[in-house]
Amino acid sequence: MASKEDIRSSRRLYRRGLTTEQLAQAGESIARHGLAWAEKISAGSPRTFAIYVGVSHEPPTMPLIAGLHNAGHQVLLPVCEAGRQLSWVYWTPETAFVRSDYAPIDEPEGERLDSAVVSAVAGIFMPATAVDRDGNRIGQGGGYYDRLLQRLDSSGGRPPTIAVVYDDDVLPSGAIPAEPFDRPVPDALTPSGIITLGAGE
Repeated sequence: MASKEDIRSSRRLYRRGLTTEQLAQAGESIARHGLAWAEKISAGSPRTFAIYVGVSHEPPTMPLIAGLHNAGHQVLLPVCEAGRQLSWVYWTPETAFVRSDYAPIDEPEGERLDSAVVSAVAGIFMPATAVDRDGNRIGQGGGYYDRLLQRLDSSGGRPPTIAVVYDDDVLPSGAIPAEPFDRPVPDALTPSGIITLGAGE
């Protein structure tokens, strides 16, 4: 079994090889399937969704973010805090972005809300470098989302959760080494559609 860092390196190399056109197509497809998922779990009613901004060669999520907003949903975006914790800011098309104090990304400006706000959202779209068919997930290595999911799981209040990846980032069962602090996810959102993983079966 490859190590998590080997898997990250492999997936990052693959992603860097994607063209601008491929990224744009992936963003459009992810938005279409992601909106269908949101419509299903919200039963067509305006709700709030937690999501993130895909940067560089990550799966693009801005088309999905805009689509959620245009469909009448509220959107929460994460902000990295000390201790590898996340706070959350409500996003609108007018939201400004500033450089993070803790990560090499831009983050939304606005009132920062504790992660407890995420327990009440309709669903969480979360980043991943890879997932396997068992539902094991690899992030960027910071552990921000594992801490969030651990907190939500401990309170018994985790909303529906879906990891956003490219099709080739979905690996066979057993491909990702699971550790005690890892939190599996039940579904993956890919440009080809939604894949139910072991954690969702």
